[in-house]
Amino acid sequence: MSVLVSGGRIQVLGPTELYDPSPPEPGQEESERIDGRGMTLIPGLVMLHEHMFYPSGQARYNTNERSFPPLYLAGGVTTMRTGGSLDPYSDLRTRELIDAGTIVGPRMDVTGPYLEGPGGFVRSFPQLATPEEARDHVDFWMDRGVTSFKAYNLITREVLKAAIDAAHARGAKVTGHLCSVTYREAADLGIDNLEHGFFAATDWVAGKEPDQCVRGADASYLALDLDDREFLDVVDHLIEKGVALTSTLTVVERRAPDRPMPPEGAQEAMLPELRDGVMTRLSRDRSENAAALLRRYMEMERIFFERGGHLVVGTDPTGGGDVVPGYANQRALQLLVETGLSVEEAVMVATLSGARYLERDDEIGTIQSGKVADMVLLEGDPRRDLDAFRRMRLVFKDGVGYDSTALFEEGSTGWVGVR
Repeated sequence: MSVLVSGGRIQVLGPTELYDPSPPEPGQEESERIDGRGMTLIPGLVMLHEHMFYPSGQARYNTNERSFPPLYLAGGVTTMRTGGSLDPYSDLRTRELIDAGTIVGPRMDVTGPYLEGPGGFVRSFPQLATPEEARDHVDFWMDRGVTSFKAYNLITREVLKAAIDAAHARGAKVTGHLCSVTYREAADLGIDNLEHGFFAATDWVAGKEPDQCVRGADASYLALDLDDREFLDVVDHLIEKGVALTSTLTVVERRAPDRPMPPEGAQEAMLPELRDGVMTRLSRDRSENAAALLRRYMEMERIFFERGGHLVVGTDPTGGGDVVPGYANQRALQLLVETGLSVEEAVMVATLSGARYLERDDEIGTIQSGKVADMVLLEGDPRRDLDAFRRMRLVFKDGVGYDSTALFEEGSTGWVGVR
């Protein structure tokens, strides 16, 4: 196949033997040709649980507005949503600079500060106790340019409902990493998306009280019969309500034994003082129970997808610090295949599915004539070798090609965790 790109868009797409480009008009430059034989071209990735912050210890998170944008783009991400913000003004300014072409990075759907109730574990979380506070919060940040919102562990149903209604009234969507509110309840309230697959669901925890975050979710997942209506009814309810589910297996695989360590480049990207702690925890905090949970998360997501659920994907570069942008986005594709999706299905979830959620699939998400030229050129064929997802050679955003290796080198300078 051959693809002709001009003016930032895909102009021609078709079999190479049928494609004979016209000679340039007088005064026009001849097209640059890129030989992609033996390689694979996929759409630019659309990742829906990314962050601009990274853990620096003791529930502190530093915004990484310099290192993260080139790393995301190096990993094939041409469009991303920040799945919650602790420094929204920096995120908004970063988006502005990317859009202006001052810095390189993906186009950004910026999520506002978390929709959290009183008592959140991070001091920079808002503490929204009433519907009025939730509506004011949404309107304030919509006025400043955020384009989506994310609810968190301790919010009540009443406050979440007010936030969802306020966001929808202004054309924004709401996702959630929940605990106090079950998945079924959130779907009935009108939420658009739920994060981390099913591992934040408290629907099956015995003794769960309304609006209370409870422990015991891990045990409830392992005890579930995934062929039973107790699980499938929740799955089908989410699908009926049109709720998308974000897979973030990159942030949950770390504690399972025999999982790969972060690539060398990802380790080199971390601030050395933080890297030592990250690698120590990765070597120490592993258990067979975590392996069983990872398998269960994968099974739950696969069932959701196979029953027609809207599955999207992200990486969540928080938590233990081992999830580094770019490198983790490539890993996310491999984990979707391990979950049971075909390579083509995994690519679709990471591209078109995310574009549909953002309601931008008329512009991005597939390689089609007339669409924005967001594409990734891989060395090899991931259908035969999943490591091809690690061998990104060129990342095109708006028709401009970036050297993936050079971008990784720019972002992997030991500053992840600081800036």
